[in-house]
Amino acid sequence: MVTMTETAAKKVSELRLEEGKPEWGLRIRVVGGGCSGMSYELGWEDQAAPGDNVVDAQGIKVYIDQNSFPYLSGSEIDFVDNSMMGAGFAIKNPNVKSSCGCGQSHRF
Repeated sequence: MVTMTETAAKKVSELRLEEGKPEWGLRIRVVGGGCSGMSYELGWEDQAAPGDNVVDAQGIKVYIDQNSFPYLSGSEIDFVDNSMMGAGFAIKNPNVKSSCGCGQSHRF
């Protein structure tokens, strides 16, 4: 199960309106890359692809492909606004064993 904070859901809703995609959901993938091996990729999606897991998180559809789902199970999507690092989505993932210094890539 993947969850989303209320703050993240509000930000997704705002961004969807700005992009002109008010009904679209959020696609999240785990992809190879970065100094620790894996990183997250987020984007807009209008419908599920074959084999997707679709989660309703705070009224937002979250689309996760079969390969990414095991890595993301138990994760929480949040939106943080940190004056030092800037604003953005953060994934709180209990499956991460280690992260790089910048926090952008992970080892599972």
